[in-house]
Amino acid sequence: MTDDTRADGGTAAASDAEPTDDRVAETLARIERRTLFRRLGALALLAVVLLSTYFGIGYLAGSSVGKFLADLGRQLPTFLESLREFLAPNFVDFTVHSQDNEVTGLQGLVGSFLNPGTFVETARTGSASYIVSGAVVTVIIGFTGTVLGFPLALLFGVLGSERVTPFPFNFLFRGTMSTIRAVPALVWVLIYIPLVSISPIGAMLAVATDTVGNLGRLFTDELEEIDEGPIEAIQSTGANRPHVVSFGMLSQVSSSFIAWTLYILEINTRIAVSLGVVGAGGIGQYLQLKLGFLAFDRAVAALVMVIFIVLAVELTSSRLRARLRPDEHEATSLTDAVRDLFDGRKWLGYRDR
Repeated sequence: MTDDTRADGGTAAASDAEPTDDRVAETLARIERRTLFRRLGALALLAVVLLSTYFGIGYLAGSSVGKFLADLGRQLPTFLESLREFLAPNFVDFTVHSQDNEVTGLQGLVGSFLNPGTFVETARTGSASYIVSGAVVTVIIGFTGTVLGFPLALLFGVLGSERVTPFPFNFLFRGTMSTIRAVPALVWVLIYIPLVSISPIGAMLAVATDTVGNLGRLFTDELEEIDEGPIEAIQSTGANRPHVVSFGMLSQVSSSFIAWTLYILEINTRIAVSLGVVGAGGIGQYLQLKLGFLAFDRAVAALVMVIFIVLAVELTSSRLRARLRPDEHEATSLTDAVRDLFDGRKWLGYRDR
């Protein structure tokens, strides 16, 4: 090959490389512009969120944010004084024993456990003036409301599935469940006032109604994801429609339905606490009364009981759901679950390797 030929080849290669370099530079510039626009857009969105929050606080406070902060500063000493009372819970109303003997502070808790018979006596009163009886009423409201709401939730959930009820008739049941979910349980308990007044029974009915909407929708969504194989197998035997639904559909989701019901039970227990705040009985009513009289030391004792109720129901429900869904939940003992609450590594997101 001559020197002229090599020179021409080198020139051609250089000319091919120049457009490639230009395309790379153009692509990099386009990426940089997009990145810049995204960052500017994110900053603009953040500015809008912060401004909206600023004016929103002022709107809720009924004044400017500056005046709101000034008023907050003046009320801060009073708040800190009240907070000191929260750090000294008073269990004088824990049971009949502690209240009758005026055993205050933590001694009311200890004295009640030293006299275990007083728990039964207190629970039988059903009175909102005792922490233990209020807790029992709250748990019963959540449990009975869930049980009463389950049949209708199952009926509406099954009929709301397009696999069972053809479109658009299934939306009649879906719409009913959506309407129920749109109304909070706190409103349902007020709707039932003409029937049973504001009482634990009204709270139970409100929880049951709320269960129909929430649990029924979960049932419908679960049915939409079942396999067609078992359904076709049942149909091939000449089974009628109820048998197809029972053995071809519900048999696939029975464990999931129970697991969802236990999950709703957790939610309903929390709802039962909030319903007590409006006077429907339970530990929430005791809490509302003590806060109304500014008895913060007794109110915090009720809060301790609320935390205990919620944790106990949640841990028990999680344990049962772990048994029902071993592929989705790692089964751990109740002792391990409680110990994990105090494991700092779990809170920080670390896992054992």
